[in-house]
Amino acid sequence: MVRSEHGCVHTKRHRRRRCAPLTLLVIHALLCAVLPFSPASAYGIALATTSADEGDWLWPVDGPRAVVEPFRAPAHEYGPGHRGVDITASLGTEVRAPAAGVIAFRGVVVDRPLLTIDHGAGLVTTFEPVESALAAGHAVAEGEVIGTVSIGGHSAPGTLHIGLRVHGVYVDPMRMFGEVPRAVLLPCCEPL
Repeated sequence: MVRSEHGCVHTKRHRRRRCAPLTLLVIHALLCAVLPFSPASAYGIALATTSADEGDWLWPVDGPRAVVEPFRAPAHEYGPGHRGVDITASLGTEVRAPAAGVIAFRGVVVDRPLLTIDHGAGLVTTFEPVESALAAGHAVAEGEVIGTVSIGGHSAPGTLHIGLRVHGVYVDPMRMFGEVPRAVLLPCCEPL
């Protein structure tokens, strides 16, 4: 066996090449840098939103846009992460629908009251802890009051958790409020 300057091993007997693990890692790293990745693409799901849809939702509470806990995508479907954002919102603060939709669920899950809105096109938002008198099936308009901030769940008191699913996959809801800058690929190497 003879090792070439590229890290591949050649066998004289069979004249075949086997690339060393280092070469495969370099190829993998280059593909990962070039191909776009998102949690949705990891599960083979194309995001339904278009650039016109992103960034034009209403902020769900009055006051400053303060994110206490940002979105952290899980490495895989059941991995750890933070599938939404926690924003500053005092107990009793009115919560408004960020976009038109239909209430899909209102109730208590484990120890927290929550409300889910189906916005169509695979977009579903969840707010917790939120007390509401609205029932499933109720249509809501953009900006309509959907409930008030309550207590319970994993969110710290004085915060509101907002989750966004696109075709069942959690994504960063801040992109719908115009808060997530687009990634820009830059050249990584000097031209040869």
